[in-house]
Amino acid sequence: MKLLSVALASTLASNLAVDASYLRDSQGATDTTDGSYWWKFPASDCGYDDVSPQPACGPANKGNVTGLEECCTATEGCGGFNTNGIIKKTDCITRVTSDQPCDLYVLQDKPQPAVSDFPPIWPYPADFTNGTTTVTVSGATKFSLSSGTSPTLSQAFERYQEITFPHVTTASDAEQALTNLFGEAGLGGPSPLAALTVTVDDLDESYPQLDTDETYNLTVPADGSAATLHAKTIYGALHGLETFSQLVQFDFETESYIVENAPWTITDAPRFPHRGLMIDTARHFEPLHAIRDIIDSLTYSKLNVLHWHMSDSQSFPMQSKTYPKLWDGSWSTKERYTQADIASIVEYARVRGIGVIVEFDMPGHAAAWCAGYPEICPSATCQQPLNVANNATFDLVTSLLGEMTGGKSSAAGSPSGLFPKNMIHLGGDEVDTSCWESTPAVAEWLKEHGFTADQGYAYFVEKVAAIAISQGRRPIQWSEVFDHFKTELPKDVIVHIWKSVTNVTEVVADGYNVLLNVGYDSTSWYLDNLNVDWHAVYAQDPCGGSPSDLCKLILGGHGEMWGETVDASDLEQTVWPRLAAIGERLWSPAANSASSAVAEERMEDFRCLLNRRGVKSAPVNNANARSAPPQPGSCLEQRRQRRRV
Repeated sequence: MKLLSVALASTLASNLAVDASYLRDSQGATDTTDGSYWWKFPASDCGYDDVSPQPACGPANKGNVTGLEECCTATEGCGGFNTNGIIKKTDCITRVTSDQPCDLYVLQDKPQPAVSDFPPIWPYPADFTNGTTTVTVSGATKFSLSSGTSPTLSQAFERYQEITFPHVTTASDAEQALTNLFGEAGLGGPSPLAALTVTVDDLDESYPQLDTDETYNLTVPADGSAATLHAKTIYGALHGLETFSQLVQFDFETESYIVENAPWTITDAPRFPHRGLMIDTARHFEPLHAIRDIIDSLTYSKLNVLHWHMSDSQSFPMQSKTYPKLWDGSWSTKERYTQADIASIVEYARVRGIGVIVEFDMPGHAAAWCAGYPEICPSATCQQPLNVANNATFDLVTSLLGEMTGGKSSAAGSPSGLFPKNMIHLGGDEVDTSCWESTPAVAEWLKEHGFTADQGYAYFVEKVAAIAISQGRRPIQWSEVFDHFKTELPKDVIVHIWKSVTNVTEVVADGYNVLLNVGYDSTSWYLDNLNVDWHAVYAQDPCGGSPSDLCKLILGGHGEMWGETVDASDLEQTVWPRLAAIGERLWSPAANSASSAVAEERMEDFRCLLNRRGVKSAPVNNANARSAPPQPGSCLEQRRQRRRV
């Protein structure tokens, strides 16, 4: 029986004093005489972390690991080195990047985690301890609040009851599992774990914002007593429920639920406060059920933002009540969202801990607006950028944004607008101003104001940003807006960097917050790059190219699922499992998410978990994203084949 073998292994591990908090192998890492450890990251480096001045012993020992270890030990402030002979500072591990022409060695105070499927949690938690005991869990485990009431958590308890315990069991199953472990009942074995008690400091149901606390502490005892979850907010509690659900496994041999390696104590918090996915409903319409399904899946990787790219040149599918002809630009009358539809999606996301941010890309990518209101476009034959010379354009923008924002910031207990999160995305990318120059009325307006076409572009993006700010929202605008206008932008603007030519360090050094997902390079977080695999996605660290003291200005990032080749038929398998790599890099400490090789077995297990939960995640090691499995086999076949090699 599986549980008997687990129990035996647990006993042996305990007798040998194995620390199960880390499953280890050497990975080339060594310990030092003072109790420190060298962690090795093959084909990796860390930027902006070189000791200055560089000691002469570095280049003198290029390629000589032993010599470089001695050089680092003798150098004040050294935390590591690369095999090119460059000595690194102590915070190097926070910005490890892979696919580099050298190996990186970093000095740490504990052994390096081995390539492993441990811990069985995605994303990797901030801190945890565990033991060696297998605990049986009742399939009727009760989730409850220690005090107070929360409609959001009541719904979550119902959801996670189904998610955590998908197989039907009976009380006799749990009793039999205990007999397998400890012999006949009454011989001192623990009772099945039958309760998770949740304590939340503040049961406020307000819409989640950038500063919402998402921390939680989860304890799973080894004696069968109740597990406990403590969080400051309901949104932290939701993350704790997800972690608990991943710890619970179903044992088919005994037809019972178990938690291995108890007792668990997990203290967890996100590295970045903004962790999201963008969906594009302009290039292809996404039905409501597809959006709800993708929202459900985001919670499994502790993502907390849905960036909804609502409109583009191809279509404008959303209802406006103040400008009702805007959705004349939809693909068809059957491919539209009413405001009631949108409100239902926004609330569906909220009770799952997801904030929704809408994007209206402007002044470029906006030709679909012209179908209903041609006067806001330069001409019938040259439709974008939107007409900067016509006040009607800004009247429409002001009114449209007002419907989204309610004209003011959302506050505790007082959500405002259709999208209550206090951010709104205004696009601003890929603006070709030649339409303005070739349209006589617009060209004359530019001349009267003494503007070049580029200055007209600045006028537009600054004006719409000011409209959003006046309505209580922080505007998000794409890279080009900063690249063109630098510090002319209000400091409330969040710069969304997708172009590799945008200097991230310059942006944050100028005091702007950043969302980062460089679009078209070898480590792209643009999920329409189907040939970029999850290893490459995992290699992208949002702070990897910036000084550590400025990392705090980087809010996080998104996976961007542009919709040219995506609709409801292939959305999930194009997004997953690569989005899980993004989720872990944005949630987990840099030191615990620096190597995709270390994470690979956990990633493969997580992909199988997604499939079990009904998420159409593609195989992990596809040559191209969303392609089908190449042959018959189990979900874990790739991993098993690799282990046999």
